[in-house]
Amino acid sequence: MRSIDADAADSPGPATAIDWGTRIRQRLVNTSPRHAVDDWIVPGLSLQQSRAYLRFFPAAPIPAAVLIPLIERESQLTVLLTQRASHLKNHAGQISFPGGRIERIDDGPRAAALREAREEIGLDPDCVTVAGYLPDHVIISGFLVTPVVGFVRPGFALRLDTQEVQSTLEVPLSHLFEPANHRRRRRRLGSGEAELEVLDIPFGEHNIWGATAGMMLTLYRTCLEDAADG
Repeated sequence: MRSIDADAADSPGPATAIDWGTRIRQRLVNTSPRHAVDDWIVPGLSLQQSRAYLRFFPAAPIPAAVLIPLIERESQLTVLLTQRASHLKNHAGQISFPGGRIERIDDGPRAAALREAREEIGLDPDCVTVAGYLPDHVIISGFLVTPVVGFVRPGFALRLDTQEVQSTLEVPLSHLFEPANHRRRRRRLGSGEAELEVLDIPFGEHNIWGATAGMMLTLYRTCLEDAADG
């Protein structure tokens, strides 16, 4: 059985010591969506680690996009998350980002992410300033998800589509980025011939896991890796 562990470099110290808003803007400026297979990431893994596991994931996933909404509260940045409705067939009750399939009417991932956020939770696109994009994440359920990172001005009003979203919550970005809050567990792939380490981030009564936690870890790594390079 093959296995993989997360990089030790993922835990450099307390996340509160960094101005994450400035760092994210610097790292994502001038980024664009990257859809090539060589750039696909398995949620929770680095690009290099992901390449060893892509054969366990769909070869022709459905293009999708999510918005990672970073709210610029006066005291700190928070991340706006949704809790999916409990009656849904897929991922019922899971904590996630607003998003969905990229439709023909969408002019790329940005338009799709903003449209889905408006449809699911009533977030006005005019309140969102897109900072850039993370690499595509391939999901075991059959989607290739482009994370669109956007800063949200306070003062917005939400209107939930209760057919899709049960509730929303805000989580401090520093909590999600703090290595001490990360809980790692192993997940088997395929027929059990391989396993990988995935990330859970508890927050109160909620557990942030799966692709959502994996995308947050990608954003965290993006900030740290580029900082180390420059």
